[in-house]
Amino acid sequence: MQPLPDTGEEETMTTAARGDASDLFASPKTVAEHRADGSIVLRSPEPLRESARCIGDWLEHFARQSPDKVFLAERVGAEAPWTTVTYAQALRQVRGAASWILEQGLSAERPLAILSDNSIDHALLALAAQHVGVPAAAISPAYSLMSKDFDKLKSMIALLEPGAIYVSATKPFAAALAAIKPLHRAPIISGNADDADALAFRTIATTAETPDVEEAFAAVTPDTIAKFLFTSGSTGTPKAVINTQRMLTSSQQAKAQTWTFLEESRGSLVILDWLPWSHTFGANHNFNLVLRNGGSLYIDGGKPAPGLFATSLANLKSVMPTVYFNVPRGFDMLIAALRGDEELRRRFFSEVKFAFYAGAALPQNLWDALAELSTKTVGRTLPMVSAWGSTETSPLATDCHFLAERSGNIGVPIPGTELKLITSGDKLEVRVRGPNVTPGYWKAPELTRQAFDEEGFYLIGDAVKLADSERPERGLFFDGRVAEDFKLNSGTWVNVGTLRVAGIAALAPLAQDIVVAGHGGDEVRFLVFPNAAACRAHAGLPETAAVGDVLADAKVRGAIAQGLAKLKQQSANSSGHATRALLLVEPPSVDGGEITDKGYINQRAVLTRRADAVARLNDDASDEWIGL
Repeated sequence: MQPLPDTGEEETMTTAARGDASDLFASPKTVAEHRADGSIVLRSPEPLRESARCIGDWLEHFARQSPDKVFLAERVGAEAPWTTVTYAQALRQVRGAASWILEQGLSAERPLAILSDNSIDHALLALAAQHVGVPAAAISPAYSLMSKDFDKLKSMIALLEPGAIYVSATKPFAAALAAIKPLHRAPIISGNADDADALAFRTIATTAETPDVEEAFAAVTPDTIAKFLFTSGSTGTPKAVINTQRMLTSSQQAKAQTWTFLEESRGSLVILDWLPWSHTFGANHNFNLVLRNGGSLYIDGGKPAPGLFATSLANLKSVMPTVYFNVPRGFDMLIAALRGDEELRRRFFSEVKFAFYAGAALPQNLWDALAELSTKTVGRTLPMVSAWGSTETSPLATDCHFLAERSGNIGVPIPGTELKLITSGDKLEVRVRGPNVTPGYWKAPELTRQAFDEEGFYLIGDAVKLADSERPERGLFFDGRVAEDFKLNSGTWVNVGTLRVAGIAALAPLAQDIVVAGHGGDEVRFLVFPNAAACRAHAGLPETAAVGDVLADAKVRGAIAQGLAKLKQQSANSSGHATRALLLVEPPSVDGGEITDKGYINQRAVLTRRADAVARLNDDASDEWIGL
C-alpha cells in the first residue's frame, strides 16, 4: 500500500452523514506520548492479541474446520465457469508440493521464485514453500513480460539464487527465462502441463507426502522468513524485503481487531481481487485476509487497464465481494461502469459492505462520485476506508477503520504498532516500530542499518499531519514523501502529494496521472500522463487515432488549459497550482521504474528519466506545453 495525501482541512466525523460503522469496525483509539525532544509517539491502547505461529496454521485449521469451503477460484475467461479449490484440496496439494520442495533442498538461501501473475497454482506453490520454512519470492510479471533489457529481473535472480522458478507457461516467458539462464541452476516449473521444457506443477502437487513435511512444518517459527518482496527499484537495484511469519500473522491479527466484523462473521468473507501478489497490498493484506479468516478468494483475471477492465466487470457481475478493494484508477473505471449499468449498480451498493482504497491517493472527485451514486441507488453512502504502510511494514501500519467524511484519512496506529513523529522542516516525519516491521533487506546489511533509527523505528520516508492535534484518534493524513516535496525560488514549499491529487481532479477525466515539476524554479508545472481513451472521446476522434494526434487536438489542449485555470481558482498560491502542463505521449516505463503493477507513478523516477520533457516544459519558446 502506498501513502495517501492530505487534501487540506481538518478531519471531522459525522456518523449521521456517513452511517453507522459499529457493526463493521472497532472504535478508533489512540494515545499520544509527547516527549521532551519534541517528538510524539502514537500507539493504540488496545494490546495486540496473540497471533498465529505461521500462516500455515490458518490453512491447517480451515482444512479441518471447513474442508469443503471454496478457498480459491479462477476462470480463463468472462464466460467460463469458475475453477475452484477447497481448503481440504488446497492443503493436500500444499503438502504434496512441500514434499517435492524439501526433496530439492530449497531453503532461504535457495528460495522459490515465481514470475507469473496470480493463479491457483501460484498460490498453492507459494503456500507449499512457506509451509516447510522456504521463502517464496513473487516477482512482478512486468519484469519478465514488459521489460526490454530484463536488467531488474536479472538482478533479482542473482540476489535470490533460487532453488526453483515457477511460470504459468514457458512460451510467454521464453525471452525472460533465456536472459536469466546463466544466473541460476534452478528447475523451471510450469503451470502448463503440456510444456515439455519444464516440470508440470500438477505433477509436483501430487507428490506423495513424506514425514519430513510435518517435521519441517513443526519447525517453522514466527521468525522464519515467509517471503521476499521486492521494492520498486526506481532509484537503483530492487531490494528484497524480508517478510517473516510474525510480520504476516501479527498484521492480520491487528486487522481482525480493527475490522471486528471479520471475527463475528468468520468464514463468510468473499473477495474478488486482481491486485498482484508481487506487492504487499495484494499479497499480505488481501490474500492473507482471506486465509486468516477462512474466506473465499476469487482471482480476478482483469485489471483497471484498457481492454482488461471488461473482464473485471464480468467477474464482478458473477461474484459480488464482501469488501471491494482497488486502486484509484480502478475506482475511476468502476464509477463509469456503474453509471451505465443500473443492475450492477444496485447489486454493488446493496451487497458490498464497504470499499477500500490504497496504492495511491483517491482523488476527492472519485470519493464524491461513489457517495453520490450509492446514495441515489440505495439511500445510504457506501463506506470508504483506507490504510497506510509499505512493503517493509507488511503492509499495515495505520488503519482508517472509521467513516471519514472525505478522502485521505489514513487512520490510526494498529494494535501493537507505534508511530514516532519527528519535526522535519515544516513537516512531521513518521517512523514505524512493531512486530509487523521487517528485520531488514536480504543480503544487504548496510541498507538494513540505514533503514532504522537508534530506537529501532523504521525510516519509512513519509510525512503525516494530525487531523486534530488534541484528538489523535481522529486519524492522520499523509503529507507527502519527505524527499519528494521541494521549494520554489520564493522559498514556498510544494506539497507534491496533495497537489498531484488536486491536479488529477482538476484535469479529470483527461489526466491519468500527474508528475509535479518545478524544482528550483518560480512556478509549479505538470508532466501529464493522459487518459488516451478519454482524450479521444473528448476530441471526437476514432479509437485508431494515434496518441500524438489526439494530444495535439485543439479540444484536448483547450480542456487541459481550462483544468489548469480551475486549479488556480481553487488555490492562487504559487505552490497550489501549475502554470503549464506537458502531455506525455510515451506511457510510464516499467524498466525505468516509473510505474508499479498497481499503476502508482514514481515521481522521482519520471523526473529523472524524462529530463528532456522537463526541459521542454521549461522552455519558454516551446509550443508543446499548455499554459494558463
